Amino acid sequence: MFIFFDPTFWIFMVPAMLIGIWAQIKVTTAYHKYKQVRVARGLTGYDAARAILNANGLYDVRIEKIAGEMTDHFDPRANVVRLSADVYDKASVASVGIAAHECGHAVQYAKGYTPMKIRGALVGATNFSSLFSMMFVILGVVFANPLLAYFGVGLFAVVALFQLITLPVEFNASRRAIKALEGSGAFREEELDGVDKVLTAAALTYVAALVSAVLQLLRLLVIARSSDR
Repeated sequence: MFIFFDPTFWIFMVPAMLIGIWAQIKVTTAYHKYKQVRVARGLTGYDAARAILNANGLYDVRIEKIAGEMTDHFDPRANVVRLSADVYDKASVASVGIAAHECGHAVQYAKGYTPMKIRGALVGATNFSSLFSMMFVILGVVFANPLLAYFGVGLFAVVALFQLITLPVEFNASRRAIKALEGSGAFREEELDGVDKVLTAAALTYVAALVSAVLQLLRLLVIARSSDR
């Protein structure tokens, strides 16, 4: 019940949630629209992924099918691109675009793309910070200890930094995907335009995540300042 009497929740977090919902609607709408559009040459997401990986000399990167929808990702620890069933098997504009994007991450990793390395180094600290930042802020307020409160704010700043670093990683992977598909000569202009729309919509979710993190950081800062009084 506390949140109903907390003005910082309404000022900062409600807009963040609305932005997140809007971004999710955009990506879901684009994905479901273009998963219905078949590519002329009948290449599946797997076909596109294997071709891009091979073209970059990444013959050792495996491609696996996994359950779920939009669960696609590149796992650098296992050196594998994991594609959801619809992306792996289907010859649609959405499938090809998403598969190419995940291969973009594999290429980033292989070439030591700096923002990706930074993001990888921040994963552990980000997980810790997201779990404990609010706890330190609340303890700081309860015990009127500004040091604890601002330490919590500092922890959450790591989360915001992680989201900021994620943007160039995701946008660069999409640019690599489009470039690879264009270079293959296997796709029509209207198909590439559809891929661009799917990947642009997906990128909005990362923008929304950054906005949400910044708003939460501001909220925690406002709460922490109350420990000074």
